[in-house]
Amino acid sequence: MPHSSQIASRHEQVSRQLRDDLVTGRYGEEGRLPSEAELARRFSVSRPTIARALLSLAEEGLVERRAGSGTFAKLTGTNKQASRTSRVLALLIPDLGNTEIFQVIGGEIASLARVHDYTLIWGGSGEAKLDADPRHQRAEELCRQFIDRKVSGVFFAPYELVPETDEVNRRLATMLRDAGIPVILLDRDFVPYPFRSDFDLVGIDNVAGGYILAQHLLNFGCRRLHFVAFPLSAPTINARIAGVREALESSRIEPDPGWVHFGSFDDESFVRSLLSGRRPDAFICGNDHTAALLLRALHQNAVDVPKDVRVVGFDDVNFAALVSPALTTARQPCNELAVTAFHAMLERQAEPNLPPRHMMIMPQLVARDSSGAPASR
Repeated sequence: MPHSSQIASRHEQVSRQLRDDLVTGRYGEEGRLPSEAELARRFSVSRPTIARALLSLAEEGLVERRAGSGTFAKLTGTNKQASRTSRVLALLIPDLGNTEIFQVIGGEIASLARVHDYTLIWGGSGEAKLDADPRHQRAEELCRQFIDRKVSGVFFAPYELVPETDEVNRRLATMLRDAGIPVILLDRDFVPYPFRSDFDLVGIDNVAGGYILAQHLLNFGCRRLHFVAFPLSAPTINARIAGVREALESSRIEPDPGWVHFGSFDDESFVRSLLSGRRPDAFICGNDHTAALLLRALHQNAVDVPKDVRVVGFDDVNFAALVSPALTTARQPCNELAVTAFHAMLERQAEPNLPPRHMMIMPQLVARDSSGAPASR
């Protein structure tokens, strides 16, 4: 079953790491990158893969290819870099390589940046699993680089799924704001739901998303709805749970005791707890990745979906339509989120004293086989 870390192609992973190298000034004052052969050895890929990655960076205006000389960073140690500093935006997305929606949102922001004569620097991690401390240190290093370069704004998707996320996320965002750099939060806040930080946030209406999924299942006669998510998830998960609870209350249905489950599918006892006792009518999952792991666990335990239990997810990533059965989910409108975030950044630059804003886009129900509703939206 596909994993979200497999979504990015190899050349995209290489170009993402090279972007990080450019941001941190790895190639010195001259800005000359290693040869294609050297890069191929470093990343253990073919030279055509390296060539394609460098072409992507060139199209973004981050490097230039000089015939007979090699590839050079455009934003390293030159007067041209200094003159363009005020037209540089940055993405700070710690899980960029592992989360499909952020790849789409980042790509759309990059397109908008080019149209508006900005350069966009990508900062994130392409590694599937990283220990919390090194990853936090890497993010702080990127923030310091953004401050040194005097970028004109940062789009920041806060950490989740690691300890002490609230403290780390606030420190990163505050570090940038104290340096006079506007920050737009993407997808999620870093304070517990329903509270809000004092930073602009662009995301979907997660309460509405939870409500829509629950109402869809209620329409099929489901009454015993359970929610499944990973521990240390972002506050968006609690908002989705609130939406499910509101739908149940609107139908005057009392949820089961312990109907919300937080755990890892690597833990066999957690899987057993989901399947023990009286089985629910449906599982609502915090995201599509969780739903895919749940589908696999149910299949391994001879539980038929949707005959024995229905399953729905959240996000509508690419593999949602490819798993078996195809996954009912709430789609994140990534392009609309990117457009809203980009214009929020322009407004924040023009009016630094605007009050903190929360801009929400409505998610869309995509009904498929896993909820017993084939191929309708």
